Amino acid sequence: MDISLAAPCGIYCGMCRAYLVKKKDQLQQRGYKQGCDGCRIRFKKCAFIRRDCQSLLKKEIDFCSECVKFPCDNLKKINRTYTERYAVNLIENLKRIKIVGVDKWLQEQKELYTCPECGGEMCIHDEKCYDCGKKSNPNKK
Repeated sequence: MDISLAAPCGIYCGMCRAYLVKKKDQLQQRGYKQGCDGCRIRFKKCAFIRRDCQSLLKKEIDFCSECVKFPCDNLKKINRTYTERYAVNLIENLKRIKIVGVDKWLQEQKELYTCPECGGEMCIHDEKCYDCGKKSNPNKK
């Protein structure tokens, strides 16, 4: 699996709106000027974690769970947002990566965000499939 879709904070980039609009060439259609190729590829200084984290900026760690401060206040903040809005727990994702490894976790995430209707790709932010439009969030059952 491509580790570039496993963000340091535990987000699966394959479910992200910015990633999917670019991958599916829907930038203009959905009103975006640019999309994303995944957090690791862009090495963006994300406002949630990387901007304020020297360990990530210096590439001393690959995932937040490798840090002695895990979970830090910044991670707790974004985790709270994702848990409340999308039912995605980033801290639990990071713990799962430690248990099963990044490749297995990425496979699990790909399967989780595969549309049961058409086999397309689900967007957690829009809670729908970007291929057939079916509304769904696999985390909210």
